[in-house]
Order: sequence, then structure tokens, then C-alpha cells
Amino acid sequence: MQIDHERRNQIDWLIQVAYTAWRLFVKNELQNHAAATAFYSLLSAAPLVLLIVYAAQALAWLAEKSNIASILLAAFFSQFHLDQLMTMGFIPSGAGAAVGSASLVTLVLSSRGLVNAVQSAFRVIFPVDSKRKMIVSWTLPLIIIPAILLLVVFAVLAQGALTFLAQSELLGSANALVLQLSNSLLVLVSVWGLVFAAYWRLPMQNPQARLAMLFALFSTLTLALLSTGFGLFFSVEKYRAVYGALGGVVFVLIGAYFACLAFYFWAQCLYALTKVDVAALERLFLGEDQAGSNRLEGWVFGRASRLLDSYGRAYAPGEQLIQEGDDSECAYYLHSGRVGLYKKIGGQDKKLGVLEAGELFGEMAYLLKEKRTASVVAESEVTALVLPPAMLEELMRYSAPLSRRIIGVLCQRLQRMNQQN
Repeated sequence: MQIDHERRNQIDWLIQVAYTAWRLFVKNELQNHAAATAFYSLLSAAPLVLLIVYAAQALAWLAEKSNIASILLAAFFSQFHLDQLMTMGFIPSGAGAAVGSASLVTLVLSSRGLVNAVQSAFRVIFPVDSKRKMIVSWTLPLIIIPAILLLVVFAVLAQGALTFLAQSELLGSANALVLQLSNSLLVLVSVWGLVFAAYWRLPMQNPQARLAMLFALFSTLTLALLSTGFGLFFSVEKYRAVYGALGGVVFVLIGAYFACLAFYFWAQCLYALTKVDVAALERLFLGEDQAGSNRLEGWVFGRASRLLDSYGRAYAPGEQLIQEGDDSECAYYLHSGRVGLYKKIGGQDKKLGVLEAGELFGEMAYLLKEKRTASVVAESEVTALVLPPAMLEELMRYSAPLSRRIIGVLCQRLQRMNQQN
């Protein structure tokens, strides 16, 4: 029975993570950020492809004298699909080196726009109050883009060698298959490394490296599936038939848009993983009064057993939850039962009132940084969620409605105190 309970809590946790990620994804309008990133990716890709063409032209000149250059030239055409890019209109026929400087300027400007678009999306996905320094913001694109170019060059060189060896009849079919798999694995590892670097270092508050690695893997596998599915179900010829010469550009832009959607969705999942308890507590505290709540959200966060296992504590009748004068700062949510509020007046405990299930109390000590002003004693069997100060701070940052409710409760308490005086 214990195993079933734990398994149910794990299922609830996974469902809540997925729902929180999707809700934040829609709330943050990451579709628009994905569209902007795809646009700048396209602008960056065009001059980058031209630079690759110039490199291919240089290799073609060297290929007349070197077998290694011939292998690299074949790798360039194979890995970058230069024939298809020329057909799609990305590479003009007879492109000359005269436009090389224009390509470099366009690459620098569009790359800065691309990095800024990604940073803007990450500021929304991983919200913090601080901002990057202006020097870092301006120099980051100059560091990231050359690093990516070096990685691409390394991948092409490695894949060129693997492709040449795989096609060699001396290795045999089995070894050739192993090299082909190694070639595909190299591509996945390279993409995974780029995604991991983005997930781990672009947020102002860096997540755990282990979690960033895991979600970078999910993102990479999703991108691989999208690439395979896009090639199976979409055809550039159809887009060229509809859009004419711009069909190839539209085809690539749509593919980049879906890739950016997947990239940002898994980044949002990475953030939601750290906020799922906060989202579940918000729903528990606000209940049906929460703005925008629906039946689906009620079903996702309907069970409180996982929260009770993490933060719950049982109290017997007469047991003290909070002692007057104590300097603890934990807040309490009364999940079930009833408690009484007591204050020493003239050496005797005077009962100030009663709190029923669904009440949040004890937060004033943290907010005002003062000692406890009253004692709280269980009058029945009580189950309460004990929230450390860090969790209460996260709740108030995450949920504006909950912050307003806490402020409203504090105002009511102050009003009652003024009336008593």
C-alpha cells in the first residue's frame, strides 16, 4: 500500500510539472519568442551559409592537390546539403567573394539579434530581479557565435573523417555501420552540448547542472524527432509551389520555429520543475477563489497527499504549534482541525480567537521580522503544513493573488487590534 501511495505521488508530481510548464509556456507567450528567435536564426543562417560556400570553394581549389581536402569538400556538401540549399535559394549561383564583407557584417548583426532574442526569452522563463551588465550583454554574442562556429567546424571535420571511413570497403559492413552510428551520435552530442550550455548558463540564476543536462537531453531528442518528422511529412517542393522562389525560405523558417518551440518548452519545464511545489501550494491556499482556475487545474492539484508528505505535520489536541515570544519564522497552513490563539495578558493566557481549516497563519513573524506575538494551540486533531521562510518568500514572488490575500489578512488583523485598543 505504501508503494502505491508513493507511486501515486510521483504520478501527481509529473502531471503537475507538465501542467505548470504548459501554463507558464502559454502565460509567457513563448510562441512569440520562438517566432522572433526563428527569424533571427534565418537571418544568421543566410550569411553563415555563404561563408561555408566560400570555404567549400577554397577546399575545391585545394582538392586538386590534396586528398584530405577532397574528403573535407565531400563532407561539406554532404553535411550542409549545399545542393539543396542552392535549390532552395539560400545560395545564389555564382556567389563571389565580393559580398564576403557584407555577409560578415550581416552575420554579426543578426547573431547579436539572435542571442538577444534567446536572452529575452530566458529572462521570461527564468524570471529574476537582477540584470546582466551592459558589457556582458554586448560581448556575449561575440563569444557565443565564434564558439558555435568552431563547434560546427569540428563536427564537420569529424563527420568528414567518419563518412570517409564508413564508405571504405576495407572496413567491412559491420564497422561501417558502427561509424555511421558514431556519426549520428556526434551530431546529437554536439546539439546536446549547445542546448545544455544554454540551459545552464543563460539563466541569471543557474539551475543545477544535473537537471540542465537531463532537460537538454529531452530537448535534443525532441529536436531529432522533429527533424525526422519534418523531413517525412513536409516537402520543400510544396512550399516552392505555393510561395515561388521564397518557398525554401518559408520551409526553413517554419522548421526553425518548431525547433525553437521545443527548445523553449523544455527550458520552461526545467523552471517548472523547481516551482511545482509552489504552484501546488498556491492552488491549495487559494482554492476555487484563484483567478483563472478551471476543472483541469482542480484535477491536477486536487490531491494534497504529496504536499502533506513533504510539509505536513500532525498535532494532538492541546499540543502547541507556536509559542509566544519564540523567534521562529515558519508559516503554517491549517489543512484540517481547529486551533486557538492565546496571548499572555496580566500573567494569564487570554484566548483571542479560533482558526479553522483553510487558514494561513504565522507569517507575520517572517514579514515583520519580529518574535511571535501569540501562541497557537491545537484544539482538536490538527494537520498543518509547515512552510519555511524560503518557501513563503517563493510563494509571494510567484503568486500575486496569494500576496494580496496575505496583505489583506494582515490589514484585517491590524484593524481588529486598533478596534480593541
